[in-house]
Amino acid sequence: MKNLSKEKPVLLAVLAHPDDETFGMGGTLAYYARRNVATHLICATRGEAGDVDEEYLKGYRSIAERREAELRCAAGKLGLAGVYFLGWRDSGMPGSADNQHPQALIQQPLEEVAAQIATFIRRLKPDVLITFDPIGGYRHPDHIFIHQATVEAFRLAADENWQDAENLPPHRPVKVYFQTIPRGFLRFVVRLLRLFGKDPRKYGRNHDIDLVAISEVDFPTHAVIDYRKVADIRDEASRCHASQGGGSLTGGLFAPLRRIFASKELYMQYYPEPKNGRVERDLFEGIVQLPPFKREH
Repeated sequence: MKNLSKEKPVLLAVLAHPDDETFGMGGTLAYYARRNVATHLICATRGEAGDVDEEYLKGYRSIAERREAELRCAAGKLGLAGVYFLGWRDSGMPGSADNQHPQALIQQPLEEVAAQIATFIRRLKPDVLITFDPIGGYRHPDHIFIHQATVEAFRLAADENWQDAENLPPHRPVKVYFQTIPRGFLRFVVRLLRLFGKDPRKYGRNHDIDLVAISEVDFPTHAVIDYRKVADIRDEASRCHASQGGGSLTGGLFAPLRRIFASKELYMQYYPEPKNGRVERDLFEGIVQLPPFKREH
């Protein structure tokens, strides 16, 4: 186990849009925030290209302002120690006009965004770094870009020959993980949609998500985080994202079943390369012995 000199161990998530922190890995973030881990989030954009009904924009000057407010609400529920925006614009789904906006995340030089993230890595000194898998979960261009930028940032932050704008010392996280979507569950959803006459290749509000193609990509599972103890907290955070349908994800007849069978988040390990084939139950395994879970925060 590592003897940490800082007050708390640190977890840093690098994501693309408001709601990624909750819908994707909210259980993990809430769980570690309640195990004495300083849990931080970098969000690349403010979700400008998201679909938002007019009713949710009352009192807000823009979609970005609404979605940032939702993120800060969710961050409070999850117990995040810090939220940091990179300041780029949401690029939208593949083929949308938002892709071409000059401030769109995917229009930026990868090295520039990686340098921003690397500076945060040096400043926050995370022990564990987490981000999207290589296909960004569901092939969103921003998710894929942030995956690539984070991998490069991990290299840069540890490079003694690279100098950031703040002249910070090099830092290398002890572990790096990519979150993955359970493929078995996805394949079940594909069969279920077909059973009900839905096209799983045209999923989502705008029918622009191909669940079949996503379910055919297999990633190894090196860590599983069971977040049932904080499932209700993750649900509270989801409700913060009302403009993105967060409230509809937490209620209904199937909510108890979802908590029992789907309250797990999966990760593949990028660094160091896993060798023994075992599946970890704690992202901080081998780094530090965390205190027992505490419900209050």
